Amino acid sequence: MAEVRAGVDALDRKLVALLAERLRYMAAAARIKPTRNLVRDDARKAQVIANARALAAEHGMPVDIADAIYEALVETCIAYELGLFDAARENV
Repeated sequence: MAEVRAGVDALDRKLVALLAERLRYMAAAARIKPTRNLVRDDARKAQVIANARALAAEHGMPVDIADAIYEALVETCIAYELGLFDAARENV
């Protein structure tokens, strides 16, 4: 069991690093988008989730799990980007 936990911990370190990188892209998007209503893009959200579902299927991952994870991830990233967008414009 210790070996399994060590493997999970190692993967979590990689996942968090990748998520931090994803958030840096969200921060860039918040700086680039000219208006707040462009932060939420439901068509793009659907595309990202569909891509994740397809990748999950390719890797033998349950698609419903990928769907749930990416729904939460994308919504959390949208909220993060909105917060950054608003904060940047409040200081102007």
